[in-house]
Amino acid sequence: MARKRSRRQQHGSAWHWKQTDCWYYTLPGTKKRLPLFDEQGHRIRGKDNKQAAQLALARIKLAGDDQPPVSPATAEQWLVANVCSEYLQYCERGVANGTLSAAHHYNSVIYLNDLCGYCGALPVGQLKKGHVQEWVDGHRGWKSSATRRSVLSIVLAAFNHVEDNHGITSPLKGLKKPPARPRLHSLTGAEEQTLYQATDEPLRQFLFAALHTGLRPFCELARLTADDVVQTERGLMWRVYSSKTKKTRKIPVQLEVAALTRRLMETAPAGSGIALFRNPKGKAWKRGTVTSRLLKLKKKLGWDKDPVRKGYSCYSCRHTFAHRMLSGYWNGGVGCSVEVLAELIGDTPKVAFDHYGKEWGQHYQDPLWAALGIPKLDGEQQKQGHRAKAGGKKRAKPKGKAKARTTRAKGP
Repeated sequence: MARKRSRRQQHGSAWHWKQTDCWYYTLPGTKKRLPLFDEQGHRIRGKDNKQAAQLALARIKLAGDDQPPVSPATAEQWLVANVCSEYLQYCERGVANGTLSAAHHYNSVIYLNDLCGYCGALPVGQLKKGHVQEWVDGHRGWKSSATRRSVLSIVLAAFNHVEDNHGITSPLKGLKKPPARPRLHSLTGAEEQTLYQATDEPLRQFLFAALHTGLRPFCELARLTADDVVQTERGLMWRVYSSKTKKTRKIPVQLEVAALTRRLMETAPAGSGIALFRNPKGKAWKRGTVTSRLLKLKKKLGWDKDPVRKGYSCYSCRHTFAHRMLSGYWNGGVGCSVEVLAELIGDTPKVAFDHYGKEWGQHYQDPLWAALGIPKLDGEQQKQGHRAKAGGKKRAKPKGKAKARTTRAKGP
């Protein structure tokens, strides 16, 4: 009968390997051997140096380096619900730190909880792009390509976050999102005045500043204080910080906006930390407050039944500013370049060109007309074209040479 083989020493102890004449130890739960070193960093050699090897192993255990490495989780161990939960916690921390917007967190909660209701118990390794596509197609209310793009962007962000931070390979790589199609709404001068007359002074001031500066309504304009106002020899400038781009820019403002700023600074002086543009309760404007009030205004004016005007939002003020800058609304029809517009509104030239330049940029369109031998319009003709395109009444062409003049809207 064969003799049962017994271990000569306790597992996890220092042991000598005759082949290399060095001392080693084995991590618990593994078969991997690791060499032992003395305090000078040299390998402990010689069968008689058992005591030195035991001291070296004791130092390793005291430092806690003798524990086996934790094996990374696999895609089969992670559920879709785990991915969504992890990303929502990341969003909560981002909102608390000011690195993510509350609106993004709000939308993420809605969309990711809905996804969990559809396939939350499915392991990540079994999730297919077709599952996500079927989930999106199953929502009849998500007809807009902008809505579908927003939903898929949040889902992809969740899986990319887990891949970057936990090593779980995303199964959604290559999932196509609908192309970005910005809804460009430009208000006419008459529509602008109609809005001013239908609302109270606080909202009228906010809309006026948004339309005449092109600032992002809530991450830029609503946070502006007197400390961000700079007086120069040429006029007033605003120092604008965007929480979206994490950049600060300094822009000049029109004379009417400068006069409004000085009036508001009387009740919100420098050092007070009070926002310049405030709601009737004296607090900074919030997205939900402005949105709900604009919905009521559109219903009051009957715009909710108009196919174009029903889409007007606070962000339409930014689009209107871009349209007017490119078409020369305020400077006799000259217009500005896409690069100048990008600096004023805080976008890159490429983004400004993709969003506004192709549709409204004279500096892009004029060479195309010139190549066909069609002469350039004068200032008054460009204004008439702007009014006709925006839905206003086209004025008759005056006799004689048209004089360029600066158009100013009536302020609040």
